[in-house]
Amino acid sequence: MPAFRDLKAVSARWRSLDCEGLDHVTLASEPDRIVARGVAVGARGGVPYGVYYRIDCDLGWRTRELALATSDGRGLHLVADGQGRGAMGTGEPLPALEGCLDLDLSGTPFTNTLPIRRLSWREGEQRELKMAFVPFDSFVPVADAQIYRCIEPGRRFQYQAADLSFEAELSVDEDGLVTDYAQLFARVL
Repeated sequence: MPAFRDLKAVSARWRSLDCEGLDHVTLASEPDRIVARGVAVGARGGVPYGVYYRIDCDLGWRTRELALATSDGRGLHLVADGQGRGAMGTGEPLPALEGCLDLDLSGTPFTNTLPIRRLSWREGEQRELKMAFVPFDSFVPVADAQIYRCIEPGRRFQYQAADLSFEAELSVDEDGLVTDYAQLFARVL
């Protein structure tokens, strides 16, 4: 995928297809990092949420920090070394997330951008990735195995849960941001 456009900021917005909800993210390129700032509102499993998130990545799209805060006052702060080791913002290690280079936040398609941008892809190439999944109901991160297969480099990917419980095709734009996430999200900005 080509280098991230050197713009002040790129924004995207999605609406949920399976429940009411919106997600808006602004992605900015800074001299030493890429920062995503977003807001997601909606409901999953009958539980409403309002979440602000900030994800800092290094220039290789490796997640280095996550800050989450909810409209009801809960929060989560994680830091990562970019090599698959993570910790709470307090420095407490998270051995259960060992090997997780990317995040998956439950209420936003933005986090699919992270492995799509971080890795080089050839048509037909498939990779199983270990993700740090953060559900918006509990904010307790867990390791989650996910499979990405490149259908068309820089444009279309197949996503599949490693336990085969879900799969969908993802279309992305020139920045690796999802434009269509079959069954779950549609891009509106």
